Amino acid sequence: MAIKSIQYNQHTLDISYEILNPQAKVDLIILHGWGSNKNLMKQFFSPYMDSFRHIYIDLPGFGSSTCNLALTTKDYARVVELLMIHLNASKDIILGHSFGGKIALLLEPEVLVLVASAGIYVPKPFKVRAKIALFKFLKIFGLAKFREFFVANDAKKLSEPMYQTFKNVVDEDFSKEFSHYKGKALLCWGKEDTATPLSSAQKINKLIKDSKLIVYEGDHYFFMKNAEDISDNIEKTFLKTLEHK
Repeated sequence: MAIKSIQYNQHTLDISYEILNPQAKVDLIILHGWGSNKNLMKQFFSPYMDSFRHIYIDLPGFGSSTCNLALTTKDYARVVELLMIHLNASKDIILGHSFGGKIALLLEPEVLVLVASAGIYVPKPFKVRAKIALFKFLKIFGLAKFREFFVANDAKKLSEPMYQTFKNVVDEDFSKEFSHYKGKALLCWGKEDTATPLSSAQKINKLIKDSKLIVYEGDHYFFMKNAEDISDNIEKTFLKTLEHK
C-alpha cells in the first residue's frame, strides 16, 4: 500500500492505493463502491487478470484515504485522474462497482466495466420520501440533531464533509453521460440486486452503443462469487478492442 497527497481545491487529500503486477503493459484501475474500500475489490479480483497492471484505489473519505471537503462525482473523477497522472497510468480498462461505476464512466476509459453501477435514478419508495419530508419539517424547528434517525444507512456516522458528499452523489442521473460514452462497455449485474436493480443495467445497456450485459445470480455484491468469470469477460472484451487497431 502507498499514499499520495493530492492537492485539490485548496485542500490536501491523502489517497491510498496499491499496485499489483507492476511490469504489465495494460492498466486496470479498480474503483470500489460507496462505504467500501480497495481491499474488498483486491480480495476478489487480484487472483485473476495477471496480464494487467492492477491499480486499486481508496476513494477520498474511504479506506485509508482522507477527505476534508464536500465532493461531487465529477470531483472524485478528477482526483482519480490526478492520481493516475502521478502513477503514469493509462485509461485502458476501468472497473467501477456501484458508486465507483459513475466515476469510471466520467474517466472515459477505452474499456468501461460497470459492476452493479449506480447512475440511473430510481425513485424512492413513498415511505422513504415521507421520512425525508418529516426531517425537513423538523429542521425548520431546529431539531436537526435527530438526523441519524432519518438518514440512509449509507450516510449514518459520516463526517460533515462526507455527509454533504453523500447528498451530492446519491440521487444523480447519469443517463446523458452513459449515452455519450463512446468506448466499449461490459456490464455485469446481479439478478437480485435491490440497490442498483437489473432494470438500471438494461437502461444503461440501451444507452451505451457498444455494450454487453451479463447477468449473474446474486445481489449487489454478486461479484464476490463471480470474480473469475467477470475477469475472463474483461480479458475477452479488451482483446476485442485490439482487433480494431
